[in-house]
Amino acid sequence: MKQLMGCAAAAALLLPATGAQAARDYVWAAGSSTVFPFVTRVAENYAKKTGSKAPKVESLGTGGGIKLFCSGVGDAFPDIANASRPMKKSEFDQCAAKGVKDIVQIKIGFDGIVVATDKEGPSYNFKLEHLYLGLAANVLRGGKFVPNPYTTWDEVGSGLPGNRIQVYGPPPTSGTRDAFLELGIEAGARKFPTVDELRSNNEKKFKEMVDPLRKNGWIDAGENDNAIVQTLTKTPGALGVFGYSFLEENMDKVKGASVNGVAPTAGAISDGSYPLSRSLYIYVKKAHVGVTKGLPEFMQELVSDAATGRGGYLQSRGLIPLPQSQHDAQKQAVAKLAPMARPTS
Repeated sequence: MKQLMGCAAAAALLLPATGAQAARDYVWAAGSSTVFPFVTRVAENYAKKTGSKAPKVESLGTGGGIKLFCSGVGDAFPDIANASRPMKKSEFDQCAAKGVKDIVQIKIGFDGIVVATDKEGPSYNFKLEHLYLGLAANVLRGGKFVPNPYTTWDEVGSGLPGNRIQVYGPPPTSGTRDAFLELGIEAGARKFPTVDELRSNNEKKFKEMVDPLRKNGWIDAGENDNAIVQTLTKTPGALGVFGYSFLEENMDKVKGASVNGVAPTAGAISDGSYPLSRSLYIYVKKAHVGVTKGLPEFMQELVSDAATGRGGYLQSRGLIPLPQSQHDAQKQAVAKLAPMARPTS
C-alpha cells in the first residue's frame, strides 16, 4: 500500500499544474511595441544581476497584450501586460470575466508620438487640425461630414509641403494608434466647434465619425516601429507615426515634425508642451506575485532608480523619466501591490 501511495504521489508530480499555482521559472510580459524595448532592456539587466532566467517579452501591441493578459490566471498567461495607453474599462471587465482580478497598474515613464519623415525630406509644422483633416476618413466641410477629399498636404493647410498624403502607422491593436487617435485626430477635430459640440452631446457618434482613418492615405504598417523608420528612408515624401524613442534612435535617418509649433523633444514631452505626449504603463497580476519565480524582483528592477529614474539606463534608450515624486509613488505602488480601480472609460 505504501508503495502504491508513493507511486501515486510521484505520478501527481508529473501532471501539468493549472491555475495560479502553476509556476513558471521565468517572468512573461506581452504587449506594446513602444514599451517592448524598455522592458526588454530591464529583462536583460535583471538576468545579469540575479542570475535568473531572463523574462520573456513579446511585442503584440497594447491591445493584443492586454487581451492575452486578460485571458486567464496561471502559467499559460502573461504575468505582465505592457501598454502605451491606460487600460480601458472594457478590457478591465474582460479581465474580471476571466477571473483576472487585483491588477496592479504601474506608470514607468513618458513617451511622445511623432510624425516623422526622411531626414532629407521637407520639414513639417502641423497644427492638430491638420492631422485630423489629412488623415480622418470623414472630415467636416460646409458643416457636414464628407469622405476625405484631400490628396496633398498643402491642400490641408497653407505652408505645408505639397507632398502626397501617405502615412505609415501602427495597426488597430496598437496603443500608439489609440493614443494618436485621441491626442492627434480627435483633438484636431475638436478645434471645429460643430465637432466639439457633437462630442459634448454624443461621444459615441463623435468617435464613429472622427476616429476611422482614411484607407487611401493611411497605411497600417504592423507593430514593428523600426520597419516604419526603414520604410521612410526608402519612400521619399512619406510620413510615419511611431514612438519618440524610435526617433531618438534614428536621428541620422529621420526627423520629427513640429505640432502646434512644438518640436518632439524629451523636455517638451516631459512637461506636456508637446501635444502628442503620453504615459507608458505595465499591468501586473497580483495573483502571480509570489507564484511566478522572480516576478517581485523584476517589478522592483522596473521601477528602480537605476532603470526608470532620472539618468537611469532606460533614459538612454529614449524613455522620458517621471518627475521624482511620481517615480517614488510607483516604487511605493510596487511595494504595496494595491489593485487599480475600474477605469471610468
